[in-house]
Amino acid sequence: MKQVLIVGSGDVARRIIPWLAARFRVLAMTRRTEECASLRALGAIPLVADLDLPDTLHRLAGLADYVLHCAPPPAQGGDDPRTRRLLAALTRRGSLPRRISYISTTGVYGDCGGAWLDETRPLRPDSARAGRRVAAEARLRGFGRRTGCRVSILRAPGIYDTDARLPRARLLKGDPVLVAEEDVYTNHIHADDLAYLSALALFRGRPNRAYNATDDSTMRMGDYFDLVADACALPRPPRLPRAELVGRLTPMTLSFMSESRRLKNDRIKREFRVRLLHPTVAAALAASPPIAS
Repeated sequence: MKQVLIVGSGDVARRIIPWLAARFRVLAMTRRTEECASLRALGAIPLVADLDLPDTLHRLAGLADYVLHCAPPPAQGGDDPRTRRLLAALTRRGSLPRRISYISTTGVYGDCGGAWLDETRPLRPDSARAGRRVAAEARLRGFGRRTGCRVSILRAPGIYDTDARLPRARLLKGDPVLVAEEDVYTNHIHADDLAYLSALALFRGRPNRAYNATDDSTMRMGDYFDLVADACALPRPPRLPRAELVGRLTPMTLSFMSESRRLKNDRIKREFRVRLLHPTVAAALAASPPIAS
């Protein structure tokens, strides 16, 4: 039976483990032994290892036919040493995985002034966080070119679901959003859809190909918060000019409010032959049970 190695067994990866486990032998890497039981319950074989501790990675060599790489880069620096260590460990004995699927971020495009864009858009990250993703993508693509391993990169926008991944805490605090004339376009993907896309990328993704893993929603950030507020029966957030938000919001939140782009997703639909479970945020919220505030 072919083996799939999941690196970074967080929420998104866990959503796809049962689907993969029905078709393959799934090895799920985790840093914490206390997570092993829950991974087994999903159908995976836990593998305790840490990308920040190279001595724990020796068992990865020659282990998998397919690799689903969901681990984020470190919080500092300009590179992604975790991806570098992973690739070194996977090839230590000269045996290569056949395919790798990597979940990156649409932040690699930087601010595009609200323009429509596809995967051919040059990468111009505006934050160190996104710059580390660009470095990871480059390292993976270089690996694919050198070895022939089929690498697919999914660029994910804001991930949501109708339970834990909605901005209720910010709505409860009354955090403001931008006034309409200064607002930015945002992009979204339901966590279930991203999980399924990450698995499809292993089998339908083209070599060294990037994909915008985004849904069909086209909305500004303030409209998204209004939509969630209505679904949760909470007050809509106040709207303020950008100059008045400085000091009221965290630097990371302000950075998200400084990037505006609209992403085309034709490539995932055409090449993955997929129909999203939740094509828009509005459709997902309308189909969900009432959301308690």
